[in-house]
Amino acid sequence: MIDLVDVSKTFRTPGGEVHALDHVSLRVEPGEIFGIVGQSGAGKSTLIRTVNALEKPDSGTVTVDGAVISELKGKELREARRRAGMIFQHFNLLSSRTAQANVELALEIAGTSRADRRHRATEILELVGLSDRAGAYPAQLSGGQKQRVGIARALADNPSVLLSDEATSALDPETTRSVLDLIRRLSRELGLTVLLITHEMDVIKRICDSAALMEHGRILEHGPMDQLLTTPGSRLAAELFQLGELPPERGTTIIDVTFTKQTSSEPVIARLARDQGLDVAILGAAMETIHDGTQTGRTRLEIPAATGDQVEAALSYLRSQGLFVEVVR
Repeated sequence: MIDLVDVSKTFRTPGGEVHALDHVSLRVEPGEIFGIVGQSGAGKSTLIRTVNALEKPDSGTVTVDGAVISELKGKELREARRRAGMIFQHFNLLSSRTAQANVELALEIAGTSRADRRHRATEILELVGLSDRAGAYPAQLSGGQKQRVGIARALADNPSVLLSDEATSALDPETTRSVLDLIRRLSRELGLTVLLITHEMDVIKRICDSAALMEHGRILEHGPMDQLLTTPGSRLAAELFQLGELPPERGTTIIDVTFTKQTSSEPVIARLARDQGLDVAILGAAMETIHDGTQTGRTRLEIPAATGDQVEAALSYLRSQGLFVEVVR
């Protein structure tokens, strides 16, 4: 649905060149919610702006819903842009227009008849839970309601792709959760492919099917969430489930154990200590309910000084229980 191949973009500033995108290749499958996470300056916003053709890459191709959008111009480009709706961090609503009129704006620009605009705006406001606030102006709406209007406006022209540029970073945690849940529901009900950028790991955990870590214009790692969590040395997994600093060296073996939905409720650590006769210490743990409603997480264990055979037996036991085990030290 979204395919970036070897995309680069450089900005020239008084201080020199900034490589916002450095040979980025990425694919988002149809119906997938794909999150790109990274700190400010990583290149996330530039990447998403190439997807809706607000920025033209210096090299590489950007394909959206079958159209090579990086090569289109004029009318063809305008038509292709209609396939991707955009929601913004600060809502970008017109203060002089009601919620309904803000939603109608995209259709008005597209030349849709007044009657059809009204019908579609009413329909989509009901879908995002704001049918009773259609006549309210932005100043009369809460932050979460404004973002729901922004989502409705982005969906007004029936796009196949929804782009989200830090859409929840200006909202409080509870409102953030409700907006993210709305995006996930709309994705499933409308068959939308969603590409979102964020610097918040909680956003990735809550709704994303796949994710990518971006830094200095490059994609460092990417893949489905369950795959990332079981990739040795994954920075994304470490950031998503933080386990703290390692203790001083004391001749022990330290391992990180990743639990999946099949194993999160099993008392495997207690069984390990009992059956193997080891005084296993838990150094840290992070468990979360992720987007599909199942529990996933990681635990850091310290196995006391033991023979190599004892350590290997412990690792084999954990792996036999369906756990992913990585030796940290």
